[in-house]
Amino acid sequence: MNHLMNSPSAPHPIVARDRRQRVQAVTTGIVLLKALARMGGRATLTGLARQVEENPAKVHRYLISMMEEGLVEQDPVSLQYFLGAEAIHIGLVAMRLADPLRVAEPALLRLRQSLEMTCFLAVMGNKGPTIVRFEEPGLPVTLNVRVGSVLPLLWSATGRVFLAYLDDSRVEKLAREELERISPEQRNTLDARDPIGVLKRDVQAAGMAIVRDTNLQGISAISLPLFDFSDHLAAVVTVLGATGSFDTSPSGPVARALQAESRLISQSLGHAPPN
Repeated sequence: MNHLMNSPSAPHPIVARDRRQRVQAVTTGIVLLKALARMGGRATLTGLARQVEENPAKVHRYLISMMEEGLVEQDPVSLQYFLGAEAIHIGLVAMRLADPLRVAEPALLRLRQSLEMTCFLAVMGNKGPTIVRFEEPGLPVTLNVRVGSVLPLLWSATGRVFLAYLDDSRVEKLAREELERISPEQRNTLDARDPIGVLKRDVQAAGMAIVRDTNLQGISAISLPLFDFSDHLAAVVTVLGATGSFDTSPSGPVARALQAESRLISQSLGHAPPN
């Protein structure tokens, strides 16, 4: 035992304790930065200490250290602490790396495996909503859409989410062009006075789009928006399957699973949902 204690490979108790203290200090600093971000990036010492349930004197010591590193600054007038230039730089780099396709890939795999359904990610392209990632279960439903397929704005669940949440004049233009080409039968399924406006409001009210046999005969789909750090619609995630083979209600298990994954993806893109 004494030999092991004196072995060069075994850390000295004081050294080991010092390492643990440094790790704990880093953890505490991260907790404070995250709390400051949750509070809008600016807070008083008392408010921040209350937020993390720590002694103000201890919080103050950590803030001084983070100020020395440029992670936190203090307003000389209000004496509030706010995120500093280095914290902003870290955030900007993280935002540049927040690619929807990369971030959403694990979620698509989880959805395919847990639901055993086809799911895909779409972004807004020059011609309309475009599929950029496509995942199929072991026994896929026969479809004529793949990566690169462009979906309609009015008839696909994916397109309706883009129509409802993407503030872009070209989206409205594409939707009106689609409206001019539809058949009388299709026109009868839309609101007579404000077909595009009603579609938008219905999706926004539900927080998702659900279609049954409107884009592909015999196929139903549920789509949800993915937002980035600026509350901008970054992409749309969709699950689809044979009509009647799954619950397409907004409160059903498929919709709930899709909601959970869409929240995680949006958070990874820097989106902060409203309280």
